[in-house]
Amino acid sequence: MERTQTIHYTIMKFDLGWLLVASTEHGVCNIALGDNRKILLETLKKRFPTARISQDDESLRDWASEIIAFVRNPKDGFNLPLDVQGTPFQQRVWKALREIPPGKKTTYQKIAQVIGKPLAHRAVANACGANPLALLIPCHRVLRKDGQLGGYRWGTDRKRQLLRWEEPDR
Repeated sequence: MERTQTIHYTIMKFDLGWLLVASTEHGVCNIALGDNRKILLETLKKRFPTARISQDDESLRDWASEIIAFVRNPKDGFNLPLDVQGTPFQQRVWKALREIPPGKKTTYQKIAQVIGKPLAHRAVANACGANPLALLIPCHRVLRKDGQLGGYRWGTDRKRQLLRWEEPDR
């Protein structure tokens, strides 16, 4: 018999809207941004349909604060355990994203080349869109080949702000 996974979450106000941080016993498993707390929670439940989900503001407050501090000043890094689940291809893309230094940008094509799949730029874009830890695994640093922002799960305005916070002369 399979054990039901327990996921704890907190939702707090942030410069970019509402921030949801969720964790398993192994670490942060989901981070989401949005304009509506209820929709963030519904999305978490859809992402983990068999999990037992419970709010735990007290236990996750420090982790959420560390994530916010990292987003505002990514050069300082973060020290949180992660429980990121995805396919082997997604894991390779997400590892490549974590290697992009703050303040630097790349393209979906370059990430595809880095992971040894030079023709897989659309699959790379899909992996970026599926990234469950998008603030800690910085998919916002990936742009279209023409240098335009392209899409971002939580909107291009949020992507633009994240990139602004990473500008070296800020």
